Amino acid sequence: MESSRQDLLRLLAHKSFRLGEFKLSSGGTSDYYIDCRTTTLDAKGSRLTGEVFFDEIRQQGWKPQAIGGLTMGADPIVVAVAVVSGELDGFLVRKAEKQHGTGQRIEGFRQKGAPVVIVDDVCTTGASTVQAIEAAREFGFEIVGVMCLVEREEAKGRPSVEKAAAGAKFISVFTASDVRAEHVLQMDDTAPSIFAVTAKCEVCGRAAVTNVPGNRCEGHRV
Repeated sequence: MESSRQDLLRLLAHKSFRLGEFKLSSGGTSDYYIDCRTTTLDAKGSRLTGEVFFDEIRQQGWKPQAIGGLTMGADPIVVAVAVVSGELDGFLVRKAEKQHGTGQRIEGFRQKGAPVVIVDDVCTTGASTVQAIEAAREFGFEIVGVMCLVEREEAKGRPSVEKAAAGAKFISVFTASDVRAEHVLQMDDTAPSIFAVTAKCEVCGRAAVTNVPGNRCEGHRV
């Protein structure tokens, strides 16, 4: 699934990553922002997300019956993995118990004692992931693994998640540095090429039409 993983990274960098000055939900500020939902709710992005998460779950040797996480960042990931896998059920964790009906906080799969994997889209401080872990454990699930799509390393949320996971392994599919590097690479690739009109193709000697990655004619451009 390496091609799916690379395609997902490219899509995140293109659709979900932005440079600028942003205020985070944690109260801090950052020179970049990642909105994973523009990728996980994209038709192609949803399929890729399901494939990459399910493949990682199998590589880790986890045997969950279901996956779930805190609404709403986890919602599209849960659905994507359930559909792609054809075998894992999904559940969603409300941020608070609803005040009507059954009043339950866990929606969807509800088999006490079942092994589950907790998922999230972005891990910054880890607060939303920790909430999902605590709610799932309180309900009676056995947590066998924790995953997030993108980990913002600078916010140091990993220790909080690992502490709450209490021995269950925490995996991040990508780091923010991975997505940022791919975003910058894409920006470089779309930048206009500037070169002397007398430049010759390094391969055949004909007039060059681009200098990225080197002087190339139309027939030898990459």
